[in-house]
Amino acid sequence: QVQLVESGGGLVQAGGSLRLSCAASGCSLSNCYTMGWFRQAPGKEREFVASINWTGGRTSYADSAKGRFSASRDNAKSTVYLQMSSLKPEDTAAYYCAARGSGSSEYNIWGQGTQVPVSS
Repeated sequence: QVQLVESGGGLVQAGGSLRLSCAASGCSLSNCYTMGWFRQAPGKEREFVASINWTGGRTSYADSAKGRFSASRDNAKSTVYLQMSSLKPEDTAAYYCAARGSGSSEYNIWGQGTQVPVSS
């Protein structure tokens, strides 16, 4: 059974950086082929931020994240990362990691989220 636990959130000033981690126990090529990062701001719908495939060779980013955020993974440590820089107040949200199996079109395993408030 896959379990995802995010960490690394916390208050940061605008312009600052933060690295989120997602510890993924029970992950394998079949059930965690693609790992995604999503966020949900207060009063808004959850939105896609970034994704990374099993080898780390393919990443995808929302327009709002391009050039500022970088996703990576260390399969030996069963951990996925989201490096965020040049943070803006509008990046304030709860950030979630999620897993999608090979051949699946949906993320079906989610973490509990970590809060990232960005002060102006």
